[in-house]
Amino acid sequence: MTWQELQSQALHLPIDQRWYLVQALLASIQQETHQPQMTAPSSKTEPISNLDSWTQRLIGVIQLPPEDNTNSYVDYLEEKYS
Repeated sequence: MTWQELQSQALHLPIDQRWYLVQALLASIQQETHQPQMTAPSSKTEPISNLDSWTQRLIGVIQLPPEDNTNSYVDYLEEKYS
């Protein structure tokens, strides 16, 4: 099958199946392009790979400022009890 035939068939799919196809293709491309950069799989990344690719894209979107939580809690307690 040529890519033109594949494209034609994909365009005749219902919209939800086309989105699933797009998602699967993007996940495949991301995996292939990120594969050389990965060294050894760690135990922390294995559960992430089981997530839906849309969920995986949300990881790292929110960056928390580096903050010493102990100092923040101490400041909170000092303010509360002073």
